[in-house]
Amino acid sequence: MKKIFPLIVVLITLSVLGIIFIQMSWINNAISLRQKQREQDINRAILQIRTNFHDLFLKYTGNVGWYNEETKNFYLQSFTTQVLTPDEIQQGIQRALVNNNIKDPFDYSITNIFQAPLVTSSGFLPEYYKSTRDVLLTPEKASFRETLHLYIKEDRNYILRKMGWMIAASILFTGIITSAFALTVRTMFTQKKLSEIKSDFINNMTHELKTPLATISLAIDALTNEKVIHDTEKIRYYSSMIKDENKRMNKQVEKILQAARIEKQDITLKLQRINAHDTIRKVADNLSLQIQERNGTLTLNLEAPRFEIDADEVHFSNIIFNLLDNAIKYSGDAPVIDISTEVSSGMLAIKVKDNGIGMNKETQTRVFEKFYRAHTGNLHNVKGFGLGLSYVKAMVEAHGGRAKVESTQGKGSTFTVFFPLAN
Repeated sequence: MKKIFPLIVVLITLSVLGIIFIQMSWINNAISLRQKQREQDINRAILQIRTNFHDLFLKYTGNVGWYNEETKNFYLQSFTTQVLTPDEIQQGIQRALVNNNIKDPFDYSITNIFQAPLVTSSGFLPEYYKSTRDVLLTPEKASFRETLHLYIKEDRNYILRKMGWMIAASILFTGIITSAFALTVRTMFTQKKLSEIKSDFINNMTHELKTPLATISLAIDALTNEKVIHDTEKIRYYSSMIKDENKRMNKQVEKILQAARIEKQDITLKLQRINAHDTIRKVADNLSLQIQERNGTLTLNLEAPRFEIDADEVHFSNIIFNLLDNAIKYSGDAPVIDISTEVSSGMLAIKVKDNGIGMNKETQTRVFEKFYRAHTGNLHNVKGFGLGLSYVKAMVEAHGGRAKVESTQGKGSTFTVFFPLAN
């Protein structure tokens, strides 16, 4: 799997790059082809203009009865546009352009052999001569030589306008392919991470359940011993041990089920008016012995002037317990924990500060993710499924609050949860 995953990413990347290259080549070729087609349309239009002028000249001179090309060329030896009116010249040019799909505005000038203008449109400027398309109107052996200088006011974005929808569609689909590629790679990385998290979770769960099962097994073996079976005190002792370990297993299973209910949003809160300070004190008292056994200290600075909230007392107690339990787990041999409260922006802010190992930036962004567990360095006594803090965040948000963390690696962390104050 480790070798296949990078190979899949490389192959998909090459495929997407190949598709993008082909798309760009196709667009470039299409633009080049359209430019050539337009150039051909203009050249055909210019030849048609000359034909239109010749037909008008033959009509005006009365020589419309020619029967072959040789007769026609003979009459055109004396061709001149001076017999045509400016309107006829304008219409002759415009008709030829429109017939060849050229609808841009234009100006023109017709000059003699000495480059002197014979007929000029009203908008024609001298600098246009540098950009005109020129065509000889008279036959090569004619008595006079007249040249049409046609200036077409072409739109520079004409090709893009004509092919706009094709280019836009190409860019759109290329963007969709690229986005799909990025989403696929992201999904693959996410699935890889989930697979690793799942493996860690299974390992943790196996370890957490294996210990009480082993204890229960030993206790049962002891109960079947001849020396114990007649000793009432030992039977009570081992029965109590089995009961405690059974409770411990049930507690671990309940954590997993609770996480599943949170994910399904199947949690019903029983809101009631509670004194947050009293609940915090109760939870702190329950954990104080555990902290003292590790030569630690727990300080309460409950100074918020308002401390009543509408909350589910069970879940609120669990939130405080999980925050304190997390602080104890990651605080080394002598935990120093401080719990403080204050009112911030109309909400009750509860801060749990410890002197633990702290977290880096990446861990801080992921610490509330389900099943995620921070690296503990030299601490080997940290157990759990990585569900405690994800539960805290989900429950705080279910109460209309929010949770955040501030931490410095090696110096400790401060978790803050905000609850709306009761009206």
